[in-house]
Amino acid sequence: MSPPQLMLRGPHSARLSAHYQKPLGQILVDMEIMDPGHLLQALAIRDQCQAPLHQVLLAEGFASAEQILTAQSAQWAAIRLSLAEAPPDPECATTLDPLYCLEHGILPWMRLGKTLILATCHPERFEDLLATLPESTGPVVMGLASEADIQAAIAAAHADHLSHLAETALPEEDSCRSMRVVAGRADLQKFALAAAGFAVLVFLWPAAFYAAAAAWAVLTLIAMTLMKGVACLARLRGPLIAGAGAAAPEGKPPPRVSILVPLFREKRIATRLVARLSRLTYPKSRLEVLLLLEHCDEQTRAALAEVDLPPWMRVLVVPPGELTTKPRALNYGLRFCDGDIIGIYDAEDNPAPDQIGLVAAHFNEAPPEVACLQGILDYYNPHANWLARCFTIEYAAWFRIVLPGMARLGFAIPLGGTTLFCRRKVLEDVGGWDAHNVTEDADLGIRLARRGFRIEMIDSVTLEEANCRYWPWIRQRSRWLKGYMATYRVHMRRPRALFRDLGWRRFVGFQVLFLGALSQFVLAPVLWSFWLAVFGLPHPLLSFMGPYAEATALSFFLLTECMGLIIGATAVASPQHRGLIPWVPTLMFYFPLGAVAAYKALFEVISRPFFWDKTEHGMSLAQSVIDHDTLSEAAPICQQIGTDPLMDR
Repeated sequence: MSPPQLMLRGPHSARLSAHYQKPLGQILVDMEIMDPGHLLQALAIRDQCQAPLHQVLLAEGFASAEQILTAQSAQWAAIRLSLAEAPPDPECATTLDPLYCLEHGILPWMRLGKTLILATCHPERFEDLLATLPESTGPVVMGLASEADIQAAIAAAHADHLSHLAETALPEEDSCRSMRVVAGRADLQKFALAAAGFAVLVFLWPAAFYAAAAAWAVLTLIAMTLMKGVACLARLRGPLIAGAGAAAPEGKPPPRVSILVPLFREKRIATRLVARLSRLTYPKSRLEVLLLLEHCDEQTRAALAEVDLPPWMRVLVVPPGELTTKPRALNYGLRFCDGDIIGIYDAEDNPAPDQIGLVAAHFNEAPPEVACLQGILDYYNPHANWLARCFTIEYAAWFRIVLPGMARLGFAIPLGGTTLFCRRKVLEDVGGWDAHNVTEDADLGIRLARRGFRIEMIDSVTLEEANCRYWPWIRQRSRWLKGYMATYRVHMRRPRALFRDLGWRRFVGFQVLFLGALSQFVLAPVLWSFWLAVFGLPHPLLSFMGPYAEATALSFFLLTECMGLIIGATAVASPQHRGLIPWVPTLMFYFPLGAVAAYKALFEVISRPFFWDKTEHGMSLAQSVIDHDTLSEAAPICQQIGTDPLMDR
């Protein structure tokens, strides 16, 4: 091997030559690592995807990372560096900002005298990089290291700093981290005094309190009913979005897509997740999947250690910090990926194989203000039990009717926690996720809307596992409601600013969606009491109302129930879910579980605002009766009978 190239600063600096001994592919063929046929295939993929050849070779399995690094070392006449054989000098590794190093795929490895050996995993970019280095860096020698080694070394050298950045990505005023747990005698005394005062008021004026609670419950019910009704009408006006299946423009390469998958104690489902994501048809040289593991999660790490991960999928361990939440892991992982589009999947997800291609094609066509795309979530175990059936109906109504209708009307919508895809630049501009918010998705959707961005729905389905056990369902729903409470509190800190950012129509929609939904869950027992009058039993408030007012109120309650039944039945009218229609009326016995979850959420907002109540997955894998093959088989039938393609996917 020829001696390494030395690059000196100043007008007499020697630049890397543009002519090298042999192309990378030819070197690998000469080393008998790959045959010419595979090289021709790799070159064809490179030309089609316009991806670097080494990424194509690695993603397609034509060569290993070590083999490619050896060939690059010969091609560029550069020192080959290895974390296992010669780890970087700890003092030297901290001379450059870690975010700068992660962005450019470099790491100061060691010094030989005054010369810095700068490791890179992108040798083709190294010459341009020199102009951006600080003058204090001095003379530089290019070394070659794998991306995995460079990132592992950065993570080890800057663990505390990167962990802190992941937790404080948002400014204090935009985060819910200022919410503090009630602790100490003074805080407990204040809380107890407020609770006692509230109890006294209820005891002294129970009728007035009950009347006020009922009035607010009815008002929010009216608002929620109108919003759902208008959203339903808007949704049924036409397809979800136009051009969702369009191909990428001719000659334009597919964008680089990074998928972040936070995992925590997922030993039951980790191996299935790898198999499901391997079905994605997007070009693997333009795709990377980061499996985010918490440092203490030995069981998931052990499960993944038994799986042969494809080269475009890797594990990233999140260092310890003050809290353990999904958004914190996402913020950390965002620093280590290089995609132009960032997608999120959960542990139990089974996305449609062509989903990433649809996302990339739509982003190519969408205007810049479309910052995020949200896919449809559905369940693969709807027949596990009654709870799973009701959960599936509720999800279908939300993701197939209400949410698309609100998006069509231009409202600010809360994102789902998975199958969402964001433009990377926009995501970084808004500060990523709030690491302390346990429904980081809902908060992100509102923050995007406040910055003037739009969220659109895509006609692509990801199948998940319905939580079909009662107490785990309540725990999961309480986490969602607690996050809604935190999100509402954060954005209503400055109501005038929120009104200015959203405009009056979206501001009203925000109030109805968050305050209305929370009020409905908390005050649900008040509304249920009116069923006494339906069955001819006395009700404390109806005695103060005339016959006309009483008839109007009861008619409205029945109308609300009928609208809920219509939306639920419409949402599950597709062939694969049509058998759930008879179960739609039983939702009236399902929603009381949400009230229990709401009171648990209220308690935790005070006692444990940042606690992430983990949902265990993989409990009903044997009940997976719906998959994407079933959906594909149903599509031709749906076209023949003229049903909406959205409803059949």
